[in-house]
Amino acid sequence: MPPKNNPLKLNPLQLKTLTLLQVLAGMPDASQPDPETGDPMVTAFPDPHGNHFHLGSWVVSSSDATGLRNEAVWKALTRKGLATSRWPYGISVTAPGMAYETGLKSKILHGSDH
Repeated sequence: MPPKNNPLKLNPLQLKTLTLLQVLAGMPDASQPDPETGDPMVTAFPDPHGNHFHLGSWVVSSSDATGLRNEAVWKALTRKGLATSRWPYGISVTAPGMAYETGLKSKILHGSDH
């Protein structure tokens, strides 16, 4: 469900994807500085096993991550100034993208038990 304050009117898939990109951008094994902008560029995407994947200490449902490898979602986030698509190699998350409050972290990032 979209947060109450969603000024750029991101759809649910865009919100979920941005939430995951924000986390991935902060992980040194998943991102590196974009050579053109210095923004964190996500270049390593998690591979699901079964119906989930691990993202640091969290477990994420694969169904919440369908936008991570979706060019249309990357383009939408780029149009809204939240990211810079380098499809298919990676996606940089801009400062506004890192600061955008999606309201979904507690809903799609679950504590890991293994």
